[in-house]
Amino acid sequence: MSTPVLEKPAHRNGRVGGGLLDPKQMIRSLPDALRKLNPATLWRNPVMFIVEIGAVFSTVLAVLDPSFFAWAIVVWLWLTVVFANLAEAVAEGRGKAQAATLRKAKTDTQARRLRDPGEPGAWELVRAPELRQGDHVIVEAGETIPGDGDVVEGIASVDESAITGESAPVIRESGGDRSAVTGGTKVLSDRIIVKITQKPGESFIDRMIALVEGANRQKTPNEIALNILLAALTIIFLVATVTMQPLAIYSKLVNPGVPDSLALNADGVSGVVLVSLLVCLIPTTIGALLSAIGIAGMDRLVQRNVLAMSGRAVEAAGDVSTLLLDKTGTITLGNRQAAEFVPVAGIGEQDLAEAAQLSSLADETPEGRSIVVYAKERYGLREREIHGAEWVPFTAQTRMSGVNLDGREVRKGAATAVMKWVRDAGGHPTDEIGHLVDGISASGGTPLVVAERGRVLGVIHLKDVVKAGMRERFDEMRRMGIRTVMITGDNPLTAKAIADEAGVDDFLAEATPEDKLALIRKEQAGGRLVAMTGDGTNDAPALAQSDVGVAMNTGTSAAKEAGNMVDLDSNPTKLIEIVEIGKQLLITRGALTTFSIANDIAKYFAIIPAMFTAVYPGLDALNIMRLASPQSAVLAAVIFNALVIIALIPLALRGVRYRPSSASKLLSRNLHLYGLGGIVAPFAGIKIIDLIIQFLPGMA
Repeated sequence: MSTPVLEKPAHRNGRVGGGLLDPKQMIRSLPDALRKLNPATLWRNPVMFIVEIGAVFSTVLAVLDPSFFAWAIVVWLWLTVVFANLAEAVAEGRGKAQAATLRKAKTDTQARRLRDPGEPGAWELVRAPELRQGDHVIVEAGETIPGDGDVVEGIASVDESAITGESAPVIRESGGDRSAVTGGTKVLSDRIIVKITQKPGESFIDRMIALVEGANRQKTPNEIALNILLAALTIIFLVATVTMQPLAIYSKLVNPGVPDSLALNADGVSGVVLVSLLVCLIPTTIGALLSAIGIAGMDRLVQRNVLAMSGRAVEAAGDVSTLLLDKTGTITLGNRQAAEFVPVAGIGEQDLAEAAQLSSLADETPEGRSIVVYAKERYGLREREIHGAEWVPFTAQTRMSGVNLDGREVRKGAATAVMKWVRDAGGHPTDEIGHLVDGISASGGTPLVVAERGRVLGVIHLKDVVKAGMRERFDEMRRMGIRTVMITGDNPLTAKAIADEAGVDDFLAEATPEDKLALIRKEQAGGRLVAMTGDGTNDAPALAQSDVGVAMNTGTSAAKEAGNMVDLDSNPTKLIEIVEIGKQLLITRGALTTFSIANDIAKYFAIIPAMFTAVYPGLDALNIMRLASPQSAVLAAVIFNALVIIALIPLALRGVRYRPSSASKLLSRNLHLYGLGGIVAPFAGIKIIDLIIQFLPGMA
């Protein structure tokens, strides 16, 4: 059976290669920007739809009564619409490039479908698109998995680079929380039977293609609310602009000597001027960039190998106020490490270290290897080859391991098991060992007792190591106003010790799936948005209840269906990055909205006084820009209005830099930087453009 070759996406520093701001990408997106001029598409953006109507109207007027001024206005009105479409097209272009790579996985792959799951030898060859939910397929080494599903039999090494970009293979096996497989990935070894869980056309790759292309990107509630606000402002300015026409006619009648800047006359200039004035005053800047901001936010998640099932999930991540984090693998490394050897009275530390290392030489668990390494680094004991030893492996029944060598019997393991072994050999553990064990447990560690037949030597302190930098990350969360809660199955004493070391705000010990669900509902009842991660079927109810549920790609299909995001790297700590990306999206939208509205206010005060000074001389005091003429004022404002969209595209796509701080500080920063900047920029920009265009022919 032939299998498709899947190309691995280029990565750089963990992100998908090829930036949104690549000039080549902007050139490639230009045809899409022109196609978006179609009114059937553009009407979804009310602000830019009004601009396009105005451009069409101005074009008709310029054709009927051509002039340099009229045609200059027409050109820049059309460029305003094209620039707005270009911002969205560039953001979408990134997704289309990624979708092209993903489509290579959607080939006519063939699958060996079992006729009867109870008879593994009876199978038929079918095309992958013909598979239905519930079908069982056989996949062997070198073959491509034909669809999304769960491994129901066998274990295999799987190459998921076509999906995650990570070249290291992963293990997938039946049962447990690492049974889910994705269509388009490749089995590297062994043989598995997969139960298909996808519906036709709803595979993981199908959803990825639709989402990265933006086909399924629905506007979020906040985006819809902002669109309504922009539409309302547009209507207000439309009414205000229309009412200027009767005023212009009246001013022409009572003052026949004033310029024809706004008066209705035969050459059609006044209609072009009114359209120009409207376009300059309505919030075209944020109207042009709003969609691109949302698409770019989802793209930033894709760059980090996180697939958001909706834009609403990304936005909700920015509003999260409670973060639920699993202890193991998220806050801690997941593998306990030897941190201390504590001998009992009469036993030297060196003797205890030698016995602990000896009993761990054949222990291949992470804990066993850490004991050997700790003895080597702390006490200078080198690993050595042992001949003639009888190794005693760890079992769930004995709960200890060790070695019999040269008449010595050394054991290490759970306190109760080792002390029973000592008593059975005729020894008598002292009360001291109980105090040592209780002390280590109370500090959040795991005690392992080391003994030689008949006597206890001491205790190994295994510590659940908190990942480097976690306390700083949680401090950042706290500055952002986010409460962090650690979820663990440990007892309350151990959980509290680790929570204090990591710096989380609270913890839930001995947590069951029901406890997680109850905690999420309690937080939500208090008006807070909750985010959490999970990978198992038992996490599915909590993921579904969470406002932001991040499922691990290595997890079960139930978990991935319940969450509204999937982390392709299966890195639980990425939840913190997701929250930061969500906040960056909201901050970027707020900053550019502030800039746009401030921009419009400044343009209003820049243009109106210049146009009406001849009619109402008192307005000359407000004409601080001293523009050359009403015509140059209008043209300069239209040109600036178009150019500022292009200038802000990089910021919209890259996002405003996010710094953890309180909401009041963020608001103050936005008002100072983007509010004042939005007022100052038009004054400077329009004046410079006015100085240039007054020397053009036809503007004298």
